[in-house]
Amino acid sequence: MNETPYPPLPSIRRIVEDGAAALQRYPDRTAAALRGTLAARLGVGPEAILVGPGSAGLCQHLVQALGPRPEVVHPALSFEGYPLIIGNVGARGVPVPMDGYRHDLPAMAAAVTDQTRCVLLCNPNNPTGAALHRDEIDDFLARIPADVPVIIDEAYREFVTDPQVPDGTDLYRAHDNVCVLRTFSKAYGLAALRVGYAVVPPRVTPLAGMVGAVFFPNSLAQAAAVASLDEAVTPELTRRCAELAASRTRLIDGLRGLGLTVAPSEANFVWLPLGERAVPFAERAREAGILVMALPGAGVRITVGTDEANDRLCAFARTALAAGL
Repeated sequence: MNETPYPPLPSIRRIVEDGAAALQRYPDRTAAALRGTLAARLGVGPEAILVGPGSAGLCQHLVQALGPRPEVVHPALSFEGYPLIIGNVGARGVPVPMDGYRHDLPAMAAAVTDQTRCVLLCNPNNPTGAALHRDEIDDFLARIPADVPVIIDEAYREFVTDPQVPDGTDLYRAHDNVCVLRTFSKAYGLAALRVGYAVVPPRVTPLAGMVGAVFFPNSLAQAAAVASLDEAVTPELTRRCAELAASRTRLIDGLRGLGLTVAPSEANFVWLPLGERAVPFAERAREAGILVMALPGAGVRITVGTDEANDRLCAFARTALAAGL
């Protein structure tokens, strides 16, 4: 998995602990407080906000709601959940191979037809960490028919340091067919509570609401998410993300110093394109008590952890390379 190494902030933890006294109560099915808080923070109307079980859950709600066209265009080396999401809603995936570590946007645009239900982009991309820039996304969107929604998954947005990587909500304002997915699971450290949000054209909200799970997110998740958006929390969140970005740089430098190829990353993980060595590397790491995610024949995704954990990973990699892995 690729969670944050930081525990929830003490103030957020207290909210969850106090909320346990009311577990017998159903949550607000409209999530009005959370939607209102998000709308105010993002500068959009509450009718443009959907909340649900993380960005992945909301992705499934949107892909299902945007039917009935049968095809969904998506990058081929990206979030492993996309093919499952597409299949779960009875659609057919149109995978487009990556251009190295990055989306091949011209090829993805060329794959769009009158059968396309929607297009999925992941920015930064999971598992490679690569990020798309504003100019290339604008060029891509200019080639997409206005009636084909483009869903931009920004689960890792808070870890981006490259100023050329756009804020998805700016793209949403500039293009009438853009939907943006975000989550509280990563930077905010609320992975166990399963809460995320989407910013969508208001015409999409009632459609997605018809396929979403009732009473989701739960009361604790809603309260924790609202508290996480408080201005008093923002400095600590910003500091944590900056510290993780610095640790990411040190981890990349350390691995490259061992002679490994490491993809540039704007997320909270790094990608080693190990090819056929990916599975043996991951298995050897597990034996050493280190968990990484291997995509057979492609590479290994390594979550950025604490400096101690990163140093341990580098020490393992040095030993593995010396053993001929």
